[in-house]
Amino acid sequence: MNTVALKRQQTIRLPGWRRRLLLVLVLAGFVVLIARSVYLQSTHKQFLQQKGDARYSRNIVLPAHRGMITDRNGEPLAISTPVESIWASPPDLEMNKEQVNQLAALLGFKPETISKKLANNPREFVYLKRRIPPELARQVMALKIPGIFMQREYRRYYPAGEVAAHLVGFTGVDQIGREGFELAAQDVLSGKEGSRRVIKDRQGRIVEDLEAVKVPQDGKNLVLSIDRRIQYLAHRELARAVETHKAKAGAAVVLDARTGEVLAMTNVPSYNPNNPVNLAGRSRNRAIVDLFEPGSTLKPFSAAAAMDAGVFDTSSIIDTTPGVMHIGSATVRDVHPQGKATIAQIIQKSSNVGSAKLGMSIEPKALWNVFNLAGFGQVTNVGFPGEASGRLRDYKSWRPIEHATMSYGYGLNLTLLQLARAYTVFANDGELRPVSLRKQNEQPVGQQVFKPQTARAMLEMMELAVLPGGTAPRAQIPGYRVAGKTGTAHKHGVGGYQSDKYVSSFVGLAPASNPRLIMAVMIDEPGAGQYYGGAVAAPVFSAVVSGVLRMLAVPQDAPNDNIVIPPEEAPVVQEMV
Repeated sequence: MNTVALKRQQTIRLPGWRRRLLLVLVLAGFVVLIARSVYLQSTHKQFLQQKGDARYSRNIVLPAHRGMITDRNGEPLAISTPVESIWASPPDLEMNKEQVNQLAALLGFKPETISKKLANNPREFVYLKRRIPPELARQVMALKIPGIFMQREYRRYYPAGEVAAHLVGFTGVDQIGREGFELAAQDVLSGKEGSRRVIKDRQGRIVEDLEAVKVPQDGKNLVLSIDRRIQYLAHRELARAVETHKAKAGAAVVLDARTGEVLAMTNVPSYNPNNPVNLAGRSRNRAIVDLFEPGSTLKPFSAAAAMDAGVFDTSSIIDTTPGVMHIGSATVRDVHPQGKATIAQIIQKSSNVGSAKLGMSIEPKALWNVFNLAGFGQVTNVGFPGEASGRLRDYKSWRPIEHATMSYGYGLNLTLLQLARAYTVFANDGELRPVSLRKQNEQPVGQQVFKPQTARAMLEMMELAVLPGGTAPRAQIPGYRVAGKTGTAHKHGVGGYQSDKYVSSFVGLAPASNPRLIMAVMIDEPGAGQYYGGAVAAPVFSAVVSGVLRMLAVPQDAPNDNIVIPPEEAPVVQEMV
């Protein structure tokens, strides 16, 4: 038998179970392949689709244009300018050493920085550099490196710079507000991003649109109440005063006396919102978040409260002899003992003894009620982040000495904006007007604190404080009558009040015959020798309000030669602090 016949005979004689096993294995393999195919095409389809799409499909974010922030006259305070961001898709990236060097040179990096960021990076989206000028972005794209892409974004620009920084604030690189109204009005300003799904080739060119465009919704504009011209003027004069008196800091607020709108709010030191680095305490809006004891600027409220209660009137005489008042173990003193004085003279000379007697002539509850109605211890609701409410203790916890010190501004604390708002009662026949940092189109409705005749009488008395013989003659303005009150208070520190650290302040109204403007100034820790509010803060009021009255063409209510400014070397009428 030959070899071929032998092999055929052996094949024929193979056991049947082996043939069946082989058939089962082949069929099982086909079943596994079919099952795997079904699994990949149905159950696991989304994963594979995502992997496939990731190679060619891209979701392009269409950024919304952030709304502008403007002053009351439409002058821009914050605007968005178009910029480009460069990003890479490492899995798609193909570039040689020369291209790495060129890319690094354009973006301002070292070549090894680029290589380290992109090497072995499994992510499909990596920012290389954000918010660069469009021309530079075009130079990067001209390198034609596969896997390098360009994306349109916006960068925030602040034309007023440090002058309005504390109000406007700034945004981060992601266009989310970090401070000021950029933070407070984030939802209004930001709008909503759009999107567009496309297929791109390896060069980053769009080949096909996959889905309809989701149109971005641009943010809305925000109109503040401030006037940029007044803001510049207030900031300049405040900065000059802080530098001259070597002070730690300062703040100023200018109000429209009728509407309560904030026409200017400025702080020193400030910062550049276009490059917000090394902020370290500079980003705090002191006029709204810092608390201080107002000192003698509260005396008009104590006097008006006593007059409103009918205990005293404009002709009443208060005996302050001998310039010292003992309350238990504590003592209240005057720098200039006046003997018998009218309420007007008490305000003019800033008598602590007189103010204490006025305040203590009414019940603690009645005095507390006046302070409460004037807004002390309450936020102003201007919508600014971090606003402090201040502290006005319940009258039930007042001791007799605290009843007295409350009358001349010790024992409570408040913000500069609260103090400026409180003075609207003297400009509006006893009615407290709400304040606003946004432009108002209607006259606000206020709350009555004093009787109209009481408020008008107190306004006339505060004119004496600004005239020669008062504590603030340097607050006078040529051609206008001015009313106001100084404040000089020891700062509270560890272990009690500090004898060598002061907060100097002044609040004034002009023209006094029909107030249009209210300005409050606070200088923190003046260190050049002078520290009385009349010497440190009052001149800032005069310089700013003088310019604003003429800027707004407010009619004069006095002749141009109405003022008598004491010479620089003349002694200041001191107030006990």
